[in-house]
Amino acid sequence: MIAQIETKNYTAEEYLELEIASETRNEYYNGEIIPMTGGTPNHNEIAGNLYILLKLALKGKAYRTFYVDQRLWIPDVSLYTYPDIMVLPKPLELQTGRKDTVINPCFIGEVLSKSTQNYDRSEKFAAYRTIPTFQEYLLIDQYRIHVEHYVKTNVNQWIFSEYDDPNVTLSFRVFEFQVKIAELYENIDFTNES
Repeated sequence: MIAQIETKNYTAEEYLELEIASETRNEYYNGEIIPMTGGTPNHNEIAGNLYILLKLALKGKAYRTFYVDQRLWIPDVSLYTYPDIMVLPKPLELQTGRKDTVINPCFIGEVLSKSTQNYDRSEKFAAYRTIPTFQEYLLIDQYRIHVEHYVKTNVNQWIFSEYDDPNVTLSFRVFEFQVKIAELYENIDFTNES
């Protein structure tokens, strides 16, 4: 007989208390604490490129742009997570009783890794769609030039577009901004990726 390993379920309050002292970031999903792995150089560079492009494009406008370490609470699915990039309209909405957790992103960008790509496309995207302010989702592959773009057009309706050509210009709908796919991949070296 094989003994089953018992997993501990945490309350959201226990998770938040542990997260304050943690040296690494952890996601919280419905009672389970999931360690977030570190990113590759390509992952960090692509996320940084998107952050800088958005930060410059939205300067002086009614938005705040966050990179990697900003926690997001999604109450409908009991999920705390750290998207790679988030844009929130001003004023920021914080989780009740918290000063470090936002709840109202209009745009989220994720850089795909082999370990998270299925989750980012499915359960995580489904969780994001429960956020009333969420309008646009960008998934960027770090192993090849490939971008997936989802735009909310109506309640329960999203348009999907994908791009493999670095010379194509991607237009964001939530805020007036265009970017060439090549700019997202600036300084990326695919030779060491598999």
